[in-house]
Amino acid sequence: MNILILGSGGREHSLAWAIKQNPKCDRLIVAPGNAGIAQIAECADFDILDAAEVVTFCAANAVDFVVIGPEAPLAAGIADATRAAGLLTFGPSAAAARLEASKAFTKEICDACAAPTAGYARFTDAASAKAYVEKHGAPLVIKADGLAAGKGVIMGMTLPEALGGIDEIFGGAFGAAGAEVVIEEFMEGEEASLFILSDGVNCLPIGTAQDHKRVGEGDTGPNTGGMGAYSPAPVLSDAILEDVMAQIVRPTVAEMAARGTPFEGVLYAGLMIKDGHARLVEYNARFGDPECQVLMMRLGAQALDLMLACAKGDLAGAQVNWAEDHAISVVMAAKGYPGIPEKGSVINGLSGLGGDSFNMVYHAGTARKDGAIVAAGGRVLNVTARGNSLQEAQARAYAMVDKIDWPGGFCRRDIGWRAL
Repeated sequence: MNILILGSGGREHSLAWAIKQNPKCDRLIVAPGNAGIAQIAECADFDILDAAEVVTFCAANAVDFVVIGPEAPLAAGIADATRAAGLLTFGPSAAAARLEASKAFTKEICDACAAPTAGYARFTDAASAKAYVEKHGAPLVIKADGLAAGKGVIMGMTLPEALGGIDEIFGGAFGAAGAEVVIEEFMEGEEASLFILSDGVNCLPIGTAQDHKRVGEGDTGPNTGGMGAYSPAPVLSDAILEDVMAQIVRPTVAEMAARGTPFEGVLYAGLMIKDGHARLVEYNARFGDPECQVLMMRLGAQALDLMLACAKGDLAGAQVNWAEDHAISVVMAAKGYPGIPEKGSVINGLSGLGGDSFNMVYHAGTARKDGAIVAAGGRVLNVTARGNSLQEAQARAYAMVDKIDWPGGFCRRDIGWRAL
């Protein structure tokens, strides 16, 4: 079959890598792709936020299956348009993607189905938000309501930090995403991520992971889109996982279906776990980045079969076959990230690194210029490895990092430290 993936990051490179291994895949196209994706798939250049362009491209290229990677095309309703055109599609409708596109909407759904989550309040003006913060005191979590590319969350550990976060969001730091602010109770515990496929009715958990959001070692410094991840997440035991499915995930999927907006795609549940119990931090309506990279390395070719079952409404009979292994991904970012990254620096030493089911360098923000691979974003490479233990996977990943010659980049050297 002919498959189109929408997106240009490390998540999409790992999706392409896994899908390419499946014999069902005859032709693989990624739009717009990046320099690494171009080594394993065709790259196409068109506006992935324009529904008409996407549908026209699919018709012209006899596309059988569309996989939507990032959140922006989901929020723009691309999945609605491709489904309306009769195309098999992996990714939720715009209405269902509100679980990610609006934090206030997610809270509303949690209230409706009694899913355990943090207490919250929502505000459309800074004065009311500040009055709430001054009344309740710190610590609090200040969130831009809309899509902020994995950012838009400020930890108000002190009163000045919380008040400053309100000014930052309403001041336009996250654009239109900050038109409304959600202020949440600060939850203590350990964060982990659970990934679930849903065909609108059935739910299938397909893996766990933990990522490192802070830019600095020991989880210090400002939040990023993620500086690394590992899978599985030891803190998410089988008992806690089943509890999450029963109390959070299945009730959410049932509530969405009852509203006439069934969730069809991958639901990423960010969880806070304390004393053997989990509460929902947030939902994403797509695979996490860099969590997708470790999941795809562990899933391999079966990832396509699972996504097809999800898109066809056949999840009831699907199952995931896990090896007893571990995977880790180390993000190499351009200097300046998560502020203004320095773009254009040349990256050497990539040839001969990885390319098998145990070692892979996924490209996140790269381009090809004058025959060289250059940095074209903030998070640039995802150095990913598998092993029989997390220690083995970590050693493999950092051995690859050490072979990459890129003075313009940096990474954390402690990815996986919580589990290790």
